[in-house]
Amino acid sequence: MEAFLNIAAVLFDLDGTLIDSAPDLGAAADQMRVQRGLASLPFERYRPLCGAGARGMLEIAFGMGPDHVDYESMREEFFSKYEQCMTERTFAFDGVHDLIGAINARGLAWGVVTNKSQRFTNPLTAAMPLFSSAGTIVSGDTTPHAKPHPAPLLEAARQLGVAPAQCLYVGDDERDILAGHAAGMQTVAATYGYLGSQSDVGAWNAHAQINSPMALLKLLASA
Repeated sequence: MEAFLNIAAVLFDLDGTLIDSAPDLGAAADQMRVQRGLASLPFERYRPLCGAGARGMLEIAFGMGPDHVDYESMREEFFSKYEQCMTERTFAFDGVHDLIGAINARGLAWGVVTNKSQRFTNPLTAAMPLFSSAGTIVSGDTTPHAKPHPAPLLEAARQLGVAPAQCLYVGDDERDILAGHAAGMQTVAATYGYLGSQSDVGAWNAHAQINSPMALLKLLASA
């Protein structure tokens, strides 16, 4: 796998790419179950759908989809529960701190582009020292459109003062790769996060894949 050339900035998705927030997401949904007299579910049931946020958690906890009459109120309840616990069990994936340190040492700019709303992104990243050197943090509601629309990625590049063509975007969902392509960026699929065995990552047409955070450094060897 050849290294990317002329990269000036690295942008990352958040959940499932830089941080493992699945324990807190699952705990919030499971608390809703228990409070309704339902049996607690093992964490392993929640983890595969953590990348889908509230929709995935409510699907596992209650078999409830967005078309359910109570979905909106249940989603807001989930958001409130998650807000109360979102920094209790969330941590950076192994190797992420070293990766960010290496990116900083090379003089590259870096930032976050997530579909998580600012309501959660801002306090979560503020609570984790990892993000103190991030040059930009763009949430799902920072621009009028969320991924897979390219607007959030283009806004991040604008804030960093870097041309989109000189940005590398790393994410663990197909919408991340679609957004990266649409923004004219190089793309990397992270396969170490929430992806299950059913995910056909090769069909996403990312420019590269990594199975650990530190594997990204090999792709930046000539950056």
